Amino acid sequence: MLQVELSNRLISALNLLEPGVAPRQQVARLAEQELRRRLARYQLSDRLFREKYGMTLEEFEAADIVRQHGYSFDVENDHQDWDQAVDGIHTINRQLTALRGDR
Repeated sequence: MLQVELSNRLISALNLLEPGVAPRQQVARLAEQELRRRLARYQLSDRLFREKYGMTLEEFEAADIVRQHGYSFDVENDHQDWDQAVDGIHTINRQLTALRGDR
C-alpha cells in the first residue's frame, strides 16, 4: 500500500468538508464523489444520444447509421462521443467497484 503524507493545509481543508472523519476515509469519499460526477456526465451524454437517435449505441452501430448518413462529420462525431461516453460508463463503474472493495 502506498503511504502519502498530507500537509496540514490539506488536512484542514478535508476537516472542513467532513469534520471528525479520518483522512483516508475523506480522500476515498472525495475520489468516489469525483468518479460519480464523471459517471453522471457520461450517463447524460449516453441518454442524450439515445434520445437523438432513438436507439442504443449497439443498435446504432448494428444499423450502420454512420454509413446511412453518408459518413457526415456530425454523425461520425456523435458516434465517437457516444462511444467514449459508453466506454466511460463501463470504466467508471469498474473503478467505483474497485474503490469500494479497497475500503
